[in-house]
Amino acid sequence: MIAPERSAAPAGPELGWLKFLRGARESLPTAERRVADLVLERPHELLKMSLAAVARLAQVSEPTVIRCCRSLGCSGFADFKLRMAQGLASGQMFVHADARPEDSVAEMAAKVFGKAARTLLQVRSQLDPARLEKAIALLCAARRVECYGLGSSGIVAADAQHKLFRLGLPSVAYSDAHVHGMAATMLRPGDVVMAFSASGRTVDLLSSVDLAREAGADVVGITALGSPLAARCTVALELLVDEDTDIYTPMTTRLAQLAVVDVLAVGVALRQGPELLTRLERAKESLRSKRVRGFE
Repeated sequence: MIAPERSAAPAGPELGWLKFLRGARESLPTAERRVADLVLERPHELLKMSLAAVARLAQVSEPTVIRCCRSLGCSGFADFKLRMAQGLASGQMFVHADARPEDSVAEMAAKVFGKAARTLLQVRSQLDPARLEKAIALLCAARRVECYGLGSSGIVAADAQHKLFRLGLPSVAYSDAHVHGMAATMLRPGDVVMAFSASGRTVDLLSSVDLAREAGADVVGITALGSPLAARCTVALELLVDEDTDIYTPMTTRLAQLAVVDVLAVGVALRQGPELLTRLERAKESLRSKRVRGFE
């Protein structure tokens, strides 16, 4: 889901949690959007409502309410109400302890690790298993895989290529806009592009993806849900991460992207069966001579 464009320091509920929800609703399915509309109309009343009451007022089923909560990065209805209460009280989207100048190093480190852990758990609940299956199938059948990204997403693209080539997939990573723009024009049907963008709004990357699709290649995107990039992909693996990527270099977003790459790599490896183990063992053997002995 597209993260809302926020100022560095939200000044109230409308600039924080409610603004997030207002932007997020556009990417929700129709039934889940009715739940979001109810929350936006009666946020404080909803805190006192039961699951059944919310479903009745929104004219949807109880499972739909729960799916809406999960689409917004929560584990369920109770978690959604808790985070909403925190957000309304503080004016932030999902309350987390941001590091402050007065924090000790230990406090700062705990906050960074805590936010990273929460982000990974939220993303785990957001991923669509059917889309993961389709993305893995595309990668397994790919004639060639090209990984595109810019900035910090370019680093994730390089990590993806490193994992894929070790699995025997012909792959390359480009983090220069001119280079992946030219490379995209040379693709053919049967090729796959993995496109990475925290915002999903980077013009140069969108242009390269358009060229790849015109050439007949499929595109697997790891990006913000509902973003322009997600709309262009054959398969979009969409992430909702509470991070202002317009101001700060993506941190937890990058961790979420890397985790999704790991999921895809493991999925591809499992599809390849026992013969992969033989290739991996040969690769590992080639590294033994490059390491200091006696520390095995």
